[in-house]
Amino acid sequence: MSKAAAAARLVLAYLSWPLVFFSGLTGAYFAFASDTPMIAFVAVYAGAVSSLFLLERAVPYEERWLEPDGETANDIAHTVLTKGLVELAALAGVIFPMLAARLLQPVAAMQFSLWPSSWPMILQASLAVVIAEFGLYWAHRIAHERLFFWRFHALHHSVTRLWVINTGRFHVMDSLFKVALSQIPLYLLGAPLQVFWWLGAVTAFIGILTHCNVDMRTGVFDLVFSTPRLHRWHHSKDISEGNTNYGENIVLFDQIFGTYFNPDRPSSTDIGIKGQIAPDFVGQLTQPFTRDGVRQILGRQPKRG
Repeated sequence: MSKAAAAARLVLAYLSWPLVFFSGLTGAYFAFASDTPMIAFVAVYAGAVSSLFLLERAVPYEERWLEPDGETANDIAHTVLTKGLVELAALAGVIFPMLAARLLQPVAAMQFSLWPSSWPMILQASLAVVIAEFGLYWAHRIAHERLFFWRFHALHHSVTRLWVINTGRFHVMDSLFKVALSQIPLYLLGAPLQVFWWLGAVTAFIGILTHCNVDMRTGVFDLVFSTPRLHRWHHSKDISEGNTNYGENIVLFDQIFGTYFNPDRPSSTDIGIKGQIAPDFVGQLTQPFTRDGVRQILGRQPKRG
């Protein structure tokens, strides 16, 4: 590699994370101010995914992860048909009660009195990220520490490579659990719809960044945000490394509860689970609901007879 190419790669390594994240949020700002906020946001999000897809081929963290693993169709299906539909249902669950409450005064006044709606939106969104993160952290940690919940979360960890396309590879039950613990408190506090939009935007961009196969140097960002470096440790096959860094967007609660892990060495590329996940999309959805399916997920032999 020439000196110029090496220098360009190093510049990309330091700039790619903040460029994708903050340009994505800037795009979200204009999208949410438009006449078609959701359509505009999808366009911004697609642009960020495309950028990371190209960066993965230009400056990959792990060359092996560029090779197909046979799961691309399943990854896309989970992103669109399970995680995507859960997010839409959650958004609908926010919109319709709010509309009903507006019509049923004085219930609305009672319900929506706790949220600091007079604050600038950047502060409201930041508060929402912190409040939601508490639920996300514990939903994620419980999914690792309790076998009943691991049966669903194992699908996400079954991948043997990380790349931008398998960001949304979650079982529907796993997604519903996380949404419930993170978004219900915001609704009960009376957060406005725009706050949920911004929480969704932050989660969307952090999600594709944490799973991308791009050689990024995130430095000080590792102390605040969930980054690719931290999340690769979380996907490690070594349980002492994998049962760490539960934060979805920020690592505040990992720091508080002692699960933050960021040793001074390259993060793991030996990822996956010891069990077996069904090879097809429908099978992956139904597997956690059968006794033999759970045993396969846990890496145990099916019972005979």
